[in-house]
Amino acid sequence: MSRLRFGIIGCGVIGGLHARVLHTYAPLAARARLVAVASPSPERAHRLAGETGSEATDIATLIERSDIDVISVCTPSGLHAELGLRALAAGKHVVVEKPIDVTAQASDRLIAGARRAGRALAVISQHRFDPASRLLRSALDAGEFGTLTSGLVEVPLWRGQSYYDSGGWRGSQALDGGGALLNQGVHAVDLAQWLMGPVVEVAAHTALKGHRGIEVEDVVTASLRHANGALTSLLATTAAYPGRTTRLTVHGDQGSAVIDNDELIYFHAAGPGDDTSAYGAYGAGNQAAERCPPAPAQQRDASGLLPSPHGDQLVDFCDAVAEGRAPAVDGEEGRRALLTVLAVYEAARTGAVTQVAHAPDATPHPSATMTPEPA
Repeated sequence: MSRLRFGIIGCGVIGGLHARVLHTYAPLAARARLVAVASPSPERAHRLAGETGSEATDIATLIERSDIDVISVCTPSGLHAELGLRALAAGKHVVVEKPIDVTAQASDRLIAGARRAGRALAVISQHRFDPASRLLRSALDAGEFGTLTSGLVEVPLWRGQSYYDSGGWRGSQALDGGGALLNQGVHAVDLAQWLMGPVVEVAAHTALKGHRGIEVEDVVTASLRHANGALTSLLATTAAYPGRTTRLTVHGDQGSAVIDNDELIYFHAAGPGDDTSAYGAYGAGNQAAERCPPAPAQQRDASGLLPSPHGDQLVDFCDAVAEGRAPAVDGEEGRRALLTVLAVYEAARTGAVTQVAHAPDATPHPSATMTPEPA
């Protein structure tokens, strides 16, 4: 299998993580290599290139280089579709960081562009690749939790005023598209839908309480109704000093689980002989350690994220290109998470219960008809 040659647009926090993962994550060594990075800031590009043994160049040159197969778009969210379309038109496969973009129309253009080009499109949702998430998904698929009843999503972060002041795009409608939910909480929304099923209806409130001079919310609360009837309560904020870890809880009538800071901290599924008719166990009987033993401590990247989930998603992407199949998190999956977030914003704006827009009937994803890469 030949290695895919990557270029990265955007050399900030998340672009740096992509570059370091491509440069150092061992399972990617036989599948991918980083060739070049680009940024509107030549200083940032040269610094990241020096750190990762790649070349620094400008965006237009990187897109047109013949020695690059895949472009990772790690720019402000409102530029994802624009840059992704330019890369697709140049014959590249495309990986975009979350969210896919900030409007449904932009996401549709990007998905359609990938279809026309016959190239793979993936949206980063690395938490689907966390061991805890995969274990929980397997348990749910096996029916171990019985009927899903409810969920809790808590994203209680802190971003100081200096965070929003550090770049003109941060907190803007045009390039950020939203605040605590679209920029920070979209990962948790995607994970909740992946585990509990698509969200079909929302009620919500938003507020700007801890920051000034931005166009988006720093607090959002929402009630989400899934297609299977389960209900999820959501809180996302960047105004919770000093910031705590993201937590996702899933409840069913036969079991419950809690993922905190990407680790499975609680898991209990009823066994065949368990009596579930009365009061339960009030949190006793934690099976987390036996179901998902703690992994050796990993050092988090400068971004605060573990490198391996990003790395594993990029491994899946490389395999998808080689096999001519859709990546695990393709454009349609990214669009689904965006539509749910946009429905939350609409519900908060109108004060009305809001239906989540359905994805239009689509022809098969381009990855499904791609010619596999030569070995």
